[in-house]
Amino acid sequence: MFKEFKEFIMTGNVIDLAVAVILGAATGGVVNGFVEDIAMPVVGFFTGGADFSNLKYVLTPAAMGADGVAIPENAIRYGAWINTIINLVTVGFVLFLIVRAYNKVRKPAAPEAPAGPTEVELLTEIRDALNRS
Repeated sequence: MFKEFKEFIMTGNVIDLAVAVILGAATGGVVNGFVEDIAMPVVGFFTGGADFSNLKYVLTPAAMGADGVAIPENAIRYGAWINTIINLVTVGFVLFLIVRAYNKVRKPAAPEAPAGPTEVELLTEIRDALNRS
């Protein structure tokens, strides 16, 4: 079993996947930092500094139980959800810009060399040329 596991781990696909996960986590940190520290302040500026995280619809308010135990409020926190949607759209846009810039920098694929005539086509041309003469 250990030998099979070692063979599985050492295959190229698993190593590629591990590298992709690590790079994805690092890229995620960079993108999240960019969104939180650079993009969201700009969004906040254009929305007048609005913070939706405190918006909620309270179903049952916080209360103190008969035995002195605090009962927390039960609320639908739609403002936090709005912030999450704004964050998702912003992260998606930033990733789009990163991929777009990467695609512009990346070398274009080398064009394929034009295919020459096949052996059959050459023999057909020779035959036709001999028939004409």
